[in-house]
Amino acid sequence: MALDWLNFHHLLYFRAVAREGGVVRAAKRLSVSPPTVSAQLKQLEGQLGGQLFVRTGRSLVLTDLGHVVLRYADGVFEIGESLKTAVRTGEGAHSPRFTVGLSMSVPKMIAHRLLEPALESAPQFELVCIEGAPEELIAKLATHAIDLVLTDAPRGADVAVRAFDHLLGECGVTFFSTKDLADRLRPGFPRSLDGAPMLFPTPIAALRTALEHWFQDLGIRPRSVAAFDDSALMKVFGATGLGVFSAPTAIEQEIVDQYGLEVVGRTDEVRERYYGVSVERRLQHPAIVAISENARGRLFKSDAEPEARSEAS
Repeated sequence: MALDWLNFHHLLYFRAVAREGGVVRAAKRLSVSPPTVSAQLKQLEGQLGGQLFVRTGRSLVLTDLGHVVLRYADGVFEIGESLKTAVRTGEGAHSPRFTVGLSMSVPKMIAHRLLEPALESAPQFELVCIEGAPEELIAKLATHAIDLVLTDAPRGADVAVRAFDHLLGECGVTFFSTKDLADRLRPGFPRSLDGAPMLFPTPIAALRTALEHWFQDLGIRPRSVAAFDDSALMKVFGATGLGVFSAPTAIEQEIVDQYGLEVVGRTDEVRERYYGVSVERRLQHPAIVAISENARGRLFKSDAEPEARSEAS
């Protein structure tokens, strides 16, 4: 069945059932009868062509489809609340927001360098940054809760959101450590990393896979000491002498200056790539245009094509 439109009352009742865990409790919260809630839920399931709940004991538990629908329903009602607030306060007329989703694997220094031009070139916007998993952030593009997602990898093929990947730039990686460790490992780099204490990003970061392949090709086996979702936390641990870590060469000097670290070595065989994911095929939003132009012209020396690569669903 083609899904041409949605009844937001259906979504409202579905969301209440999901939150309350049952029809009776949802009906009480909404001040309607349980049969009314059941009827609305059944109509929504018929329209979507799938079951949203399964019964477990006395509670209703979301199916996989139900989880997807709830995520979008939350976004719809968040926008509705924002709309009411904007109309009530006049905020929309004076302070439009530019909301950016930051993948946890994007270094904070890179995010800052990418976003700073948006504030300079489009000062009329209030910048709002939200951090999370890429698939969750990209899902919010569909509801326009987010204007742009910054990530270190293109969207996966299973992401059912019509969006476009804009390659902002790429660079090699630099390896950092405290002075004592750097003095010991710098000669013979990168072979000297064999058995060396290493701080890695967790597997959610594209860099983790790239590093593992590079080490494997060279026959090098560093000793993994710790892994981090947050690259800023990894740098803090690296500054204590716990181990060597890698970061984009584009922010090499900032890391040396801020954390008092030294460069162990560099490689261009491992590449860090950063993407802006948006609903625009051709960038038009002034803040996004400023981010893209700065990334290609100053932050990265990139051969990125201006055309976006899309696998819109």
